[in-house]
Amino acid sequence: MTTPLRRASRRMPGWAKAVSAVVLVLVVFFAGIRLSVLPGLKDLLGTQTHDRSGPALLQSIQDMSRYDAASGNFQVVVDLEKDTKYLPDAIRGSRVLYVGAGTVDAYVDLGKVGEDDVTVNGDRTSATLRLPHAALGKPALDPDRSYAVSKQRGLLDRLGDFFSDNPNNEQAVQKLAVKHIGEAAKDSGLTKRAETNTTDMLEGLLHSLGFKEVQVTYGG
Repeated sequence: MTTPLRRASRRMPGWAKAVSAVVLVLVVFFAGIRLSVLPGLKDLLGTQTHDRSGPALLQSIQDMSRYDAASGNFQVVVDLEKDTKYLPDAIRGSRVLYVGAGTVDAYVDLGKVGEDDVTVNGDRTSATLRLPHAALGKPALDPDRSYAVSKQRGLLDRLGDFFSDNPNNEQAVQKLAVKHIGEAAKDSGLTKRAETNTTDMLEGLLHSLGFKEVQVTYGG
């Protein structure tokens, strides 16, 4: 006796059976992923990272004569918004909220100290040094402590990101973060702290060499 189910199965075309089989396989497959039923499936489909970078090449060597006497840690919140005239932000425009963290070093360039800048008395118990004022190095942004809080982009900007080789480029906000950190370093008193630390270092060094009086001035 032929059941209704068997009669319906016989009436089903071949292509429909194939499609049903594929759908059934996909359902089982994705259910296995969702429920973690299939052992080792996560390892099978997981992404792997391969570092195929070439060796770093030494391009130049520069002798350093500066004494890094102080270092400041800074953090700035950059709110960069770009819009287009006559177009709403939902169509063309972007806004990025970015937290930039970095350091700025203050140093004294001892390589600029000449013979006339160092005076030692006859019995080598007193020394006077004239050094150049401390200067600030370039701000260094720390990628491990810098991050984008939020990104808002219009439709055209999203399409541009899709066809771009470098979508969601954060270069603009990173440059602004470096600029603001550098400006903050100028007003932080970091160079004065560097001169104080340099003086303490030289006094300690020369006292250990037998000098009883050490005077360090700045202004070269």
